[in-house]
Amino acid sequence: LIMSPAMWKWTCLVSHLLLSTTVSPLGRQQPPHPKRPFITFTGEQAEGNFNHLVVDERTGHIYLGAVNRIYKLSSDLKVLVTHETGPDDDNPKCYPPRIVQTCNEPLTPTNNINKMLLIDYKENRLIACGSLYQGICKLLRLDDLFKLGEPFHKKEHYLSGVNESGSVFGVIVSYSNMDDKLFIATAVDGKPEYFPTISSRKLTKNSEADGMFAYVFHDEFVASMIKIPSDTFTIIPDFDIYYIYGFSSGNFVYFLTLQPEMISPPGSTTKEQVYTSKLVRLCKEDTAFNSYVEVPIGCEKNGVEYRLLQAAYLSKAGAILARSLGVGPEDDILFTVFSKGQKRKMKSLDESALCIFVLKNINDRIKDRLQSCYRGEGTLDLAWLKVKDIPCSSALLTIDDNFCGLDMNAPLGVSSMVRGLPIFTEDRDRMTSVIAYVYKNHSLAFVGTKSGKLKK
Repeated sequence: LIMSPAMWKWTCLVSHLLLSTTVSPLGRQQPPHPKRPFITFTGEQAEGNFNHLVVDERTGHIYLGAVNRIYKLSSDLKVLVTHETGPDDDNPKCYPPRIVQTCNEPLTPTNNINKMLLIDYKENRLIACGSLYQGICKLLRLDDLFKLGEPFHKKEHYLSGVNESGSVFGVIVSYSNMDDKLFIATAVDGKPEYFPTISSRKLTKNSEADGMFAYVFHDEFVASMIKIPSDTFTIIPDFDIYYIYGFSSGNFVYFLTLQPEMISPPGSTTKEQVYTSKLVRLCKEDTAFNSYVEVPIGCEKNGVEYRLLQAAYLSKAGAILARSLGVGPEDDILFTVFSKGQKRKMKSLDESALCIFVLKNINDRIKDRLQSCYRGEGTLDLAWLKVKDIPCSSALLTIDDNFCGLDMNAPLGVSSMVRGLPIFTEDRDRMTSVIAYVYKNHSLAFVGTKSGKLKK
C-alpha cells in the first residue's frame, strides 16, 4: 500500500504513532531521537473515530473512513473534501432496511461506522461501506467525493450486518476487457441466512447499474458464495469467522482469518473452544467457489505457540531476504503478527511475534492436500462447513499449481498447520499492525504496537 518514506510520514501521523527506541547494527541500544513536530489531523466531531485509511498511489491523496464522515486529505493532512455518511434513523434488527420496507422495530438516530474503504482505480471511484442499513455502500468520485451511486434496493446490496469497523474485508480483482470483481469477506454475527461469509460480486462500470454488487454467479443450486450452515451454530453457538487481511496474488484471492473451533485436549474426554488462524484461498475465476481451501497457520519460537493472528501484510522478498529463504526476490512474502496462545480472541496476551511465510510454500502445501484428497485419502476435514467428516473421493486427473477444484472434494480443509518463520518477538507491548516493503534490496517491516509505538 505504502512504498515511499514520504508516504510513511503521514501514515504514522494519522495513526498517532510514536517512534520507539532503535537498535544499532551492533546490537547496542540507541537513545530515542528528540521529539519532532508531527503534522496531525483531528476529525470534526467527538464521535468521529477513524476506521480505515487508503492512499491513492497515483496522487498521494489520503482517504479516511470515519464515523459519519469520509475525508479526502492532501499528503500534508489538509482537508480537501468531506462527505457526510450519517447519522440516520435505523435499527440493526430491520432486515431488509427500513429504506426498503417498513420496519416494526423502533428507529433511533444511529451512527454510520465505516467498515470498508477501497479505491476502484479503473473507474476512478471510492467504495465506502458503512454500518447503516445492514451494510450498504456508497460509490464516490475520487476527485470531489460526489456520490455516483448508492445501491440499496436488493438483498445483494446489504453486505454485512456487523457494526464493528474491523468486520469486513474486500479485494478487487481487475480485468482489462470486462467488469471487475469484488471479493467480500465478513463476519456474520449469527445471521448466516442473510449474509454469506465470503462472496464475489460484480463491480459494474455504471455506479447506478442494477447489477452492482450482484453475485458473479447465482442459480437455484450454486452461487459465488460460502455460507455458514445453521448446524454449525448448534456445535459452536458463537461461531463466526473474523477476517484480518485479504489480497490477490497470481490466479488466487486469499483471506487471513481467525475462527473458533472445538478441540479435545490430550488426555481429556471433553472438548474445549479455542481460536485458530487460517488462510483461505479461492481461484479468481471460480464462480461456484469449488476451489475453497482452508489451511491453519501459526508460529512457534522457543517452545512458545503464537496462534492468534493480529495483522498481516503482503510484500516481495527482496534480494537479500530471498537469498536466505531460498526463493526469488519477486516472490510473495506474508508478514504476519500473532499473539501468544489461542484460547480467547478478545483477550490476546501481550506476548507477540512477527513471522514471515513464503506464499509459494503455503500453495505447495495446499497442492499436496488436493492431490492426496483426489487420490481418495482422508476426509474433507472442514468441520464448520460440512459439520461431519466426509470422505475424499478418488478421481484420475492432474492437479497443478493452478487447479481450481471440481464439484467434488470441496470445500476442503488442510489439517496440518503451516508454520511461519519467527523473526522478532515482543513480550510486553503487543504488536497489533504490520506493513513492509523492499528498499535497496532489503526487506523493511514497520510494526505498530498496543501502546502506540512504531518499530522499524
